[in-house]
Amino acid sequence: MVKKSYLPFALPIVAFLGTILTGALLLHHTSATGELSSIDALFMSTSALCVTGLGVVSWDTGFTREGHWVILCLIQLGGLGVMTYSTLAFYLWRQRVSLTDRLAVGTALLHDNTFHLGLFLKRLVVIVACIELIGAVMLYLIGSGTFSPFEALFHSVSAFCNAGISLFPDNLLQFKSNVGVMSVVMLLVVAGSLGFSVLDSAYLRVRGYSNKRRNYSVRIILVTSLWLVAGGTAALFIVNVRSMDSGEEAFAAFFSALFHSVSARTAGFNTVHVEEMTNMSLLILLFLMFVGGAPGSCAGGVKVTTMRGFFAFLRAQFLGRKQVIIDGRALGQSTIHKILTLVTGAVLLIFIGTVALTLTEGKNLSEFEVRGQMVEIFFEVISAFTTVGMSIGFTAKLTSVGKCIIMFIMIVGRIGPIWMLTALHNVRPDIRYEVPEIDLPVG
Repeated sequence: MVKKSYLPFALPIVAFLGTILTGALLLHHTSATGELSSIDALFMSTSALCVTGLGVVSWDTGFTREGHWVILCLIQLGGLGVMTYSTLAFYLWRQRVSLTDRLAVGTALLHDNTFHLGLFLKRLVVIVACIELIGAVMLYLIGSGTFSPFEALFHSVSAFCNAGISLFPDNLLQFKSNVGVMSVVMLLVVAGSLGFSVLDSAYLRVRGYSNKRRNYSVRIILVTSLWLVAGGTAALFIVNVRSMDSGEEAFAAFFSALFHSVSARTAGFNTVHVEEMTNMSLLILLFLMFVGGAPGSCAGGVKVTTMRGFFAFLRAQFLGRKQVIIDGRALGQSTIHKILTLVTGAVLLIFIGTVALTLTEGKNLSEFEVRGQMVEIFFEVISAFTTVGMSIGFTAKLTSVGKCIIMFIMIVGRIGPIWMLTALHNVRPDIRYEVPEIDLPVG
């Protein structure tokens, strides 16, 4: 007999998979060439709904205008739909939310289970619609005729939902010198990556309301995100500066570093060819991708609060402290266990995905014959898991089996951390006994 507590866990997954299949069917019939295979349509639908952006065919020329509307709807549903489904599930079954279920059904959106569903959904729709519409208008005006009205709307939604999908053949390379367009895109990406908790708190603060419990988590999210953007910008700027002969070149290098520091953590837009970056730059991008955005946001990754908690845990271990302290408050053991589970699960999935793709794509060839492929596979797997969508050009080379592996990684990356914790705490039997403890030599 299925437990009642499975329902909030299963509903978002069923809805997610059903939407992917529906999107694949629609994309198959709106292909610009009419020759899009079923596996490619399924891959593109998965990538759009998971707001990843990896593509086996061109996003701009591979589909008709109707297909672009389908992709736009998938991006919007992917960025906000799972959160909405989770919240609806919580209130439909009216469960008492445990620490684990809170993560599973979307309470992490607000860090508070006392909000009213109707007011929550209204604020969600209004805030998101306003941000995306304002972004579209600004892109259309600042773009000086480069964006059509639809393209402006598409890129605004793609940026806010952190999809990184562009209708231009070179992504955003043509705008690398356009500070206005790049600034609007960055603001949209940051807004989508901060999470609805931050946006809703800002809205309520303007209305004169305040929640101390939520304010603490919001402060952690903002401070950690700021440090990541600043640190990523500084690191990319230092390793990519080729010439500092003029102030204009220095500014261009700095602005490019800032843009990719913002985009790599969440969206995947790029203004330079990723495959032309240095290895050190790729390593920096990999770390930013792995961290991702905030809980309850459109971004992927293990989330900024998870990484902040993980580093706080390591610091406590090095200093010999019993408590893990962040900003003057100690984390509970349940939260610490979730943090360690998320980080360990993410690393394990990335390792398994890399091994699987190496087997399917390597074709038993020697390292001399596939030189550099390991880096491409590793980058592809992390990009898929963190739903960033940056690629070194490996996506188009994937075999059918490889596409299925990447699709699975994208889905798990989008809903996996929530799914894993819920599954672990619902599938396991209740253990009503303890076994003797021993010390095991480690290290």
